[in-house]
Amino acid sequence: MRDIQNEMDTREIPLQKVGVRNVKYPVSVLDKKNKVQNSTACVDLFVNLPHNYKGTHMSRFIEIFHKYHKNLTMQHFLVMLEEIRSKLEAEKAYCSIKFPYYIEKEAPVSKTLGFLEYICSYEGEVYKNDTKPDEAHSKFYISIEIPVTTLCPCSKAISEYGAHNQRGKVRVKLLYTDFFWIEDVITAVENAASSPIYSALKRQDEKFVTEHAYDNPRFVEDVVREVYLALKKMNFKWFSVEAENEESIHLHNAYAYTQYSGLKNAN
Repeated sequence: MRDIQNEMDTREIPLQKVGVRNVKYPVSVLDKKNKVQNSTACVDLFVNLPHNYKGTHMSRFIEIFHKYHKNLTMQHFLVMLEEIRSKLEAEKAYCSIKFPYYIEKEAPVSKTLGFLEYICSYEGEVYKNDTKPDEAHSKFYISIEIPVTTLCPCSKAISEYGAHNQRGKVRVKLLYTDFFWIEDVITAVENAASSPIYSALKRQDEKFVTEHAYDNPRFVEDVVREVYLALKKMNFKWFSVEAENEESIHLHNAYAYTQYSGLKNAN
């Protein structure tokens, strides 16, 4: 059958990314407690297209991703991406996936169980090494979004009756160099806030959580700096941290961001 994608294109316009976007697919990832967790991911898969090619083979993206979807560990992600690059005869291949990750948490006093959702994403690319054609370079980032509670230090300092608090989100983006557990990063972030978030709380739990937050007031600036120190201790070579609070007494949100690089040429 005629393969139009492989035919020549004479317009001399290279394309940086072509592929499939917003693919909903079941995936399995590692779970520290239960070994494996099943989730549903939203997937983008791309390669570059040289100026002389008319198109790429879209079905091959799905075909290769399907091979790995039941064991999409951090280690296998780049292997999958290199296979896409090689099979599609591209110089570069890109992939990003976003998926909900669930952790069963105990309430602090009653020990009532409930699941909490954390939004995770993998973003990576592999590209040919011009000096060593048989080798490929790669970049791989893992992002995690963690909900937290913060209590305003200023409000606590000036108010006679308590202090206002708010629900916030902390987003960390981590350069992958060595294996780590998602759960360990989540714990580090929650410890940097005024209090973790829980899905099920009895009255005695609510008392504990509100008093714990009151004893640990945090601005968004404090949260970002505490997370920075914790991630640096975990030996990540590059990371970024951002915190955003939905303010309870303002219509705007409070925001802070920073990043760390122990490597040259990390983005």
